[in-house]
Amino acid sequence: MAETKGRIEPYHHPAAGWGALKYVAINLFKERVSGVNYKSLFAQNQPDGFDCPGCAWPDREHASTFEFCENGVKAVAAESTSKRVTPEFFAAHTVTELLQQSDYELEQHGRLTHPMLYDPVGDKYAPVAWAEAFKLIADELNALDDPNQAAFYTSGRASNEAAFLYQLFVRAYGTNNFPDCSNMCHEATSRGLPGTVGIGKGTVTLDDFEHADTLLIFGQNPATNHPRMLGELRECARRGATIVSINPLRERGLERFASPQHPVEMLTMSSTPISSMFIQPKLGGDFALIKALAKRVLEMDDRAVLIGVRRVLDIDFIDEHTTGFAEFARDLRAEKWALLEEESGVPRSQIEALADVFMRGERVIATWGMGLTQHKHSVPTIQMLSNLMMMRGQIGRQGAGLCPVRGHSNVQGDRTMGIEEQPAQAFLDRMERVFGFVPPRHHGYDVVATIGAMAEGKVKVFVGLGGNFAMATPDTPLTFNALQSCELTVHIATKLNRSHLIHGRKALILPTLGRTEIDMQAGAPQGVTVEDSMSMVHISFGLNKPASPDLLSEIAIVARMAEATLGERYQLKWKDYRDDYALIRDDIEKVFDDFYDYNARVAKPGGFHLKVASREREWATASGKAQFVPHKIALDTPIRRARARHGERLLVMMTTRSHDQYNTTIYALDDRYRGVFGMRRVIFINQADIDMLGMKAGDWVDVQSVWDDGVERRADGFMLVAYDIPRGCIGAYYPETNPLVPLASVADGAGTPTSKSIPVLLTPAVAS
Repeated sequence: MAETKGRIEPYHHPAAGWGALKYVAINLFKERVSGVNYKSLFAQNQPDGFDCPGCAWPDREHASTFEFCENGVKAVAAESTSKRVTPEFFAAHTVTELLQQSDYELEQHGRLTHPMLYDPVGDKYAPVAWAEAFKLIADELNALDDPNQAAFYTSGRASNEAAFLYQLFVRAYGTNNFPDCSNMCHEATSRGLPGTVGIGKGTVTLDDFEHADTLLIFGQNPATNHPRMLGELRECARRGATIVSINPLRERGLERFASPQHPVEMLTMSSTPISSMFIQPKLGGDFALIKALAKRVLEMDDRAVLIGVRRVLDIDFIDEHTTGFAEFARDLRAEKWALLEEESGVPRSQIEALADVFMRGERVIATWGMGLTQHKHSVPTIQMLSNLMMMRGQIGRQGAGLCPVRGHSNVQGDRTMGIEEQPAQAFLDRMERVFGFVPPRHHGYDVVATIGAMAEGKVKVFVGLGGNFAMATPDTPLTFNALQSCELTVHIATKLNRSHLIHGRKALILPTLGRTEIDMQAGAPQGVTVEDSMSMVHISFGLNKPASPDLLSEIAIVARMAEATLGERYQLKWKDYRDDYALIRDDIEKVFDDFYDYNARVAKPGGFHLKVASREREWATASGKAQFVPHKIALDTPIRRARARHGERLLVMMTTRSHDQYNTTIYALDDRYRGVFGMRRVIFINQADIDMLGMKAGDWVDVQSVWDDGVERRADGFMLVAYDIPRGCIGAYYPETNPLVPLASVADGAGTPTSKSIPVLLTPAVAS
C-alpha cells in the first residue's frame, strides 16, 4: 500500500478558531518565512498591498484593516518561502528520481530561481539563458505547419494584464487553442447562465449578503476552499438569516465557525452555528432536487390561487422579465414525484421542508461551487437553479441572486480578458479594429480536447501559463502520455510541480514572480489587476523582494515570447507593454467598454465593479428577456448503465480537496475538519456500504472506474473511512483519484470533466 501511516480522529471543534491560528503558525515555520516577508501578511488584501493569490472570494471594498484566512496564509507562505530550487538542485536530481517524489514533497522544495532546459542525455534540467529560451519557443512555434498545432494553457492566478497580453499574442500567432482552468471547474456556469439570464457571471455583490434573509449553499465547502466566505455567513447567521447546506458531505465549516477576527469568540472558546438545515442529495442528484423544489413551488402557487391567498410565484417578474414559463410549467407538472425522489436521493418530506424555506425567503441568495458543475448534466442543473430563482423574482433584487463561487483568484478575470476557446464574434471584431490583424475565427481546443489532440499528434507544442496541468486534468496516464508526445512543453511557474517532470521531447521551466513580490519594470513598480467572483476589479502591488534576481514577471515572459515569435508582425508594442503595465490597461479599455477609464478607476481604493447586466434586470439573451429552460431527467446515463451491470456494489465517486490543499498544491497531509491526519489515500464511505462490501472501516481497497471504452482505469491502496455520506456515494481526494476520470466523461454542453460523479468498484487491496 502507498500509505500505512496516519490516523483517523473525528474532529469535534468548530471550523477556524484556534486550530486555524495554530496551522497558520505551523505553515509560516515550515516554509521558513523570513521576518520581512512575514510582515507582508498584514498588507494582504489591502488597498496599497497585494491581492491574496488564493481563492476568488471578494473583500468588502477591498480595504479591510486586517483580513486573511488560513488558506490565504498557506498560499502566501508557500510563495514567500525561503527555500529555493536552484540549478544546483536540478544538477543533483534526475527527472526520473524526482518523479518518485510525492506531490507534497515536490511542493516543499521551494521557489524556482532560474530558467531551465531539459537535457535528455543526462535526464536533468540545466540552466538556460532567457534569450535562448525565448528563441527555442519561437523556433518551435514558427516551425509548425499550422498555428493550431500549439495549445496555450492558462491558470486562474494569471492577472488581467498577463491574460490579456497572452490572448493577444496567441491570437496574433493564429489560434484559439486556449485550454484553461475554467474548463475544469465552473464552465457549466459560464455556458449555462447565458442561456437563462444572458451572462455567465453571478448577480450579487457582498453588500447583498447584508440584506439576504435566506442562503442556499449548493456543493460547497467554504471552510476549506474559501474560508473568508464563512465570515459573511457568520454575520448572516447572527442576524437571523436562514442558511441551508445542500451537499452530499456534511462539512464542519457549515455547522459551526469560530472567527479568528472576533476576539470574544476566540477567548470564550465559543462559535457561531451556521446552517440550520442540511440536505444531502446523492452524487449527481442536485438537478432532480432543484427540479423537485421548482415543482413544489408551482404546486403551492396553484394552491394559493385555489384558496385565494397571496401567490407564491412572482407573476409580475415573470410577465415583465421572462419568457418560456408556460412550457417550463408544463414540464414541471408532468414530472413524477417518485422519479424526483429516486434521482435526488432526498425524501419528499425534506424536499418540501426545503421548499418551505425557499418560499418564505423574501431575499434569497443561491450560491454554488464545483459540487454542481462537475457532472454530466451540470449545465441543465445550473439552468434549473436559474429557473427556480426566477419563479420568485430572486434575481436583480437587493439581497438576492445567483452567486457562483469560483476557485482560483482570477479565473473569472482571465475569461473576461479573452482566455476563451470559443470567443464571441463581437469580441474578435473589436480585436481586429483595435490591433489591425485578423484573429482566427474558428473555435479552439479546451482542456479535454487539447489532451486528445496531443495524444493524436495534432498538438505538438504546449505552453502553460501557471498551474499543474498534468495533475489537474482527468485520465492521468493518458494525459501524461499526451504531454510526453509533444515536441516542446513550456511551463511558467513559481514552484516545482509534477507537470515539469512530464515533459515533451524538449522542455522549459520558466520561473516567474509571484503576486506577493515587487515587480519593477523600467525603474518603476508595477501593479496588476484581478477580478473576483463578484466582478470587482482591483489592483495588487507586491511587497516582498523577488525570490531570485533571475525571475521575470508573467507579463515580461509573455511579451518576450511574443517578440521572439512574431517579430515586427502587426507592429504590436510588446516592449512598451512589459515596461509599463498601464499601457496594457489602456488597450484593454479599447477592447472592452466596461473597462473605460481603467487606470483611473482601479487606482481608487477598492477598485470598481464591472456591470453585470442580469443584476440590473437587463437580459442579454436572444429574446431580450430571461429565459425559462425546461429539462427532462436523463434516464440513460453512464451511472445507470454501470449500476444495471454491477448492482449495489457499483458506487459513485466524487473527488474533493483536503483542508491542507489548494487545487493540486498539497501544503500538508492533514484534513482536520474531516478527521484525517498524516495521510491522503482514503475513501469516505457510508458505514452501510462498508457492511454491504463485507469489509470494515480501516480496510484497504483498490478502486477501478467503470466505463465502456475497454480501458482499465485504477487507483490502488486506499483506506476506508466511515463517514456521513449518502449510501452508494464515496469521496476521495484529487489528484490521487484523477486517473479514474475518463477523458470522455464530460459535462454535456460544457466539456468539464465529471469529477463529482464517476462510477467505480472497490475491491480488497492487493499488496504491492
